[in-house]
Amino acid sequence: MNGSDNKDYSGFSLLELFRSEAESQVQVLTEGLLALDRNAQDLAAIDPLMRAAHSLKGAARIVNLDDVERLAHAMEDCFVAAQKGKLRLSKQRIDRLLAGIDLISRISSLTETEAPAWLDSNALKIGEVLVGVYDAADPAKLNAEEPAAQIVVAQSAPIRREEVVEPPSVRDEQVLKVNVRNFDRLLSLASESRVTANALEPFLQAMRHFKKKQQEMFSALDQLAQEMALAGADELLREKVQFIRHKADPLKHALVERLADMEAYERRLVTGTQEILDEVLTLRMRPFRDGVQAFPRMVRDLARSLGKDVRLEILGEDTLVDRDILARMESPLNHILRNAIDHGMELPEERRAAGKPTEGTIRLEARHSAGMLAIQVSDDGRGVAPERIRDKIVERKMATPQMAAEMSTDELLDFLFLPAFSLKESTSEVSGRGVGLDVVHATVRQLYGAIRLETEPGKGFRTHITLPLSQSVVRVIVVEIAGEAYAVPIAKVERIVTVLPEEIHVLEDRQFFTIDNAHVGLVSAAQLLELDAAPPPAATLPVVIIGTAQRRYALAVDHIVGEKNLAVQPIDAIFGKVRDISAAAVLDDGTPVLILDIADLLVSIDKLLSEGGLHRLPAGDAATAASRAKRILVVDDSLTVREMERKLLLSRGFEVVVAVDGMDGWNAVRSSDFDLVITDVDMPRMDGIELVTLIKKDGRLHNLPVMIVSYKDRPEDRSRGVTAGADYYLTKGSFHDETLLEAVFDLIGDPGA
Repeated sequence: MNGSDNKDYSGFSLLELFRSEAESQVQVLTEGLLALDRNAQDLAAIDPLMRAAHSLKGAARIVNLDDVERLAHAMEDCFVAAQKGKLRLSKQRIDRLLAGIDLISRISSLTETEAPAWLDSNALKIGEVLVGVYDAADPAKLNAEEPAAQIVVAQSAPIRREEVVEPPSVRDEQVLKVNVRNFDRLLSLASESRVTANALEPFLQAMRHFKKKQQEMFSALDQLAQEMALAGADELLREKVQFIRHKADPLKHALVERLADMEAYERRLVTGTQEILDEVLTLRMRPFRDGVQAFPRMVRDLARSLGKDVRLEILGEDTLVDRDILARMESPLNHILRNAIDHGMELPEERRAAGKPTEGTIRLEARHSAGMLAIQVSDDGRGVAPERIRDKIVERKMATPQMAAEMSTDELLDFLFLPAFSLKESTSEVSGRGVGLDVVHATVRQLYGAIRLETEPGKGFRTHITLPLSQSVVRVIVVEIAGEAYAVPIAKVERIVTVLPEEIHVLEDRQFFTIDNAHVGLVSAAQLLELDAAPPPAATLPVVIIGTAQRRYALAVDHIVGEKNLAVQPIDAIFGKVRDISAAAVLDDGTPVLILDIADLLVSIDKLLSEGGLHRLPAGDAATAASRAKRILVVDDSLTVREMERKLLLSRGFEVVVAVDGMDGWNAVRSSDFDLVITDVDMPRMDGIELVTLIKKDGRLHNLPVMIVSYKDRPEDRSRGVTAGADYYLTKGSFHDETLLEAVFDLIGDPGA
């Protein structure tokens, strides 16, 4: 403990405090010994090991754990001798020291009632480990040339995290334990407060509508005054009109001020409730290192037992992960690493013959990507030859030779996720790559994640896992199906596209379209969910592509609302497992939304296909609809903003085309005819100001109306937009459905006019 540590530990027993310190010192000892195992000449690494052993010795003496005290004392002697050059920390000595650390870790995890009985029943194992550590600390024994002695490591069943008392923090911040049930309640309240804050929006929208009507009234009074003056109306009557106008002016200013105050209050409330929700979610987050700190030791020990030399590199240890996800992914990651060592890594002589370093490397990396947790496990071993999988599929009669020959590498690798599918010719205590990957796949699926495999024969193998950052919040694509909101976990979405009616084909009474030279089956999401409604006929059909390889389908929906982070609410157990649904959530405006279970949906699709019950989607008269509707180009690099604007305009009868940035928009506007362009300002490749300038300078396009919708609302920003030639400038800070539609109607009128 440092000198500034003034926390109150009065609630902890001496044994609990020792357990906390032992957990920390064991981690220091393990990491230090693994570092020395890779580089025995790094004498600077011995200093922290000496201090850790010395601290453990003193702490164990206080709580009367004699075995731990003796082990720590022998380790300290060993490190002192090594630092003075009297003893070489060979791999055999490190093995014995690590065995001693395992024993210390096991003893320190025992409760006061468990300790006496466990120590008595394991006295023989404890004695063997003590002898091994004392031998390691004796320069006269265990020469590097001698074979490693067989040590029985005093380990029992793995220690579950929930059985260990959370150690008092040695950092500056205080640690407060929160019951899981209390946390769930806190999360629910935070989510409800955000919904309540967003409930002010309809009220503000009504006030804005009232403001608009008030402005119309003042305009009518001004018009009346002008007409009376021109008509030579009675002077007294004109004075009364002016008096009314004068008395009404304060009302106008008061409404503007109150509306501005309410908008500012709403922004503060929404921001504050969102910050509360974010802070509540942060309580669940732990650094990635907390779930993987045992892996370097496991990799080293397993590799040595197989006669291999393997090193594990961990990147992104500070990446924050939901504690539940971290705990549930520990076993799958352990299995992937064991497979990489057992089946992926070659023996040193094989690696040397292949021109590789004799030491193999496995890299475990965690990072945040696009609002998700990305985990990658890669190795530089032999990889998996796709032909071996192909041969095994044919051998087990899982496909005909012709079908197997037509499968891509990705399709072949998916077979490794099947139960009991293995490429190993013989069994061992360590599973071969593929055996047990069905459990890994199932765990990832339960966490709303996705897993993908890659192989380079002779060079290595990679496993890509994408997961939500939190179990409490899932990133989704919100869609409308038969007028109701549903959410699709974004990790399960391959892509979102729009399909033209002429791109839809029929084969054996099944609809499909082609993308990237591959056929994708088209399925009505409304039929799958038994909503008895179909998407209305439109010029384009929005679809969400899910699944992989042979089970790849496009769900036809009404509209794409956009990306959201939703706080997950489990469905009450009284309902049991709801088909095709995994959980529920609430949108910011309080609208309930169901989260789709993609694995269930794929099963439902397969069932409908086998029964021949899949309905065709109504195509509608797209050509007629297109001829009536005015066309608007929406240019924005935010998927959420694009889809929200597209949905809003489509609902009012406009035909909408989207572009992802200024360059894409410029190419679109030159190659097709539009009645209006709506563009953002800040975008990659070409910003909105440059796009507006190019449109207004073009001889064919200069009369095309252009509206800027941007977060930038400073006078100079507006001035830049107007100078470039924009016909309308609308800020996203005050953006609302009606304001956008009113501006569109002002510029180009009704969609069919």
